[in-house]
Amino acid sequence: MLPVKNALAREFYTEMCRLERWSVRTLRNKIDSMLFERTALSTKPEELAKLELQQLRKEDKLTPDLVFRDPYFLDFLGLKETYQEKDLESAILREMESFILELGVGFAFLDRQKRITIDGTDYYVDLLFYHRHLQRLVVVELKLGEFKPAHKGQMELYLRYLDKYERRTNEEPPIGLILCAGKKHETIELLDLEKSGIKVSSYWTEALPREQLEKKLHEAVRLARLRLENKGATE
Repeated sequence: MLPVKNALAREFYTEMCRLERWSVRTLRNKIDSMLFERTALSTKPEELAKLELQQLRKEDKLTPDLVFRDPYFLDFLGLKETYQEKDLESAILREMESFILELGVGFAFLDRQKRITIDGTDYYVDLLFYHRHLQRLVVVELKLGEFKPAHKGQMELYLRYLDKYERRTNEEPPIGLILCAGKKHETIELLDLEKSGIKVSSYWTEALPREQLEKKLHEAVRLARLRLENKGATE
């Protein structure tokens, strides 16, 4: 039996292990990094979470909530103290294998600083991936500071362009991941980013002691569940 007390988490690790064919060592690493607590699945009402896992078990169908995490652990980049956005991007490119392992199985790297031209103006997508299971392009934008509402408009522009000009007929609409140093939850909720196909996640460039990590992630899950309950009560 998996060394995980939570029944929902056990089912999550069992299904992900089956789908992604993790080794015993990889499974232990995923549990140690509290992967379940870093997925949106952990914040959902239990009945909805079980429904997604049932879908995964019967159809091998992954949803974005099972794929994307919050936060992402980027301590392997070796970034210390002050650094610029280009340093973050360069470090990710240098450690691409480790970065993809943190993103999860199914990601394939396509391009960096991909140029798109709209109305004669050039824009540059930080990182472009394709996810095999989701069957869609994934735009990753890197931000040094906290998430800002303006980031939504930038990402929407990139996603609409890729949807119109580069999405193939058998693919789902492109999805965006904004990786930032921090975020304010009410801002995220008010912008309703899910409708635009945008995920916002924090990244940590320094590892935390296990006890501190557990405390921080469990508190984040508790607050996220509370926000969902409050939102449901007002609807």
